[in-house]
Amino acid sequence: MKTPLKVSGAIFLLVSLLHILRLIFKIPVAAAGYTVPMFFSVIGALAALVLAVWMFNSARQGSSAVEQ
Repeated sequence: MKTPLKVSGAIFLLVSLLHILRLIFKIPVAAAGYTVPMFFSVIGALAALVLAVWMFNSARQGSSAVEQ
């Protein structure tokens, strides 16, 4: 049960890093003609970072943390 938690934690950490890089380099993102504000990357980075920490903590504590 620890391996899936570690993999998902690594993916969330990567997503958080990509949001942070977008903020640092001010990379514009557009979807359907709408420019996505940088503020959404702040929210995305924080949310992904919280999820990554949660996954890594759950993997460290064992499967009992997931079941609770």
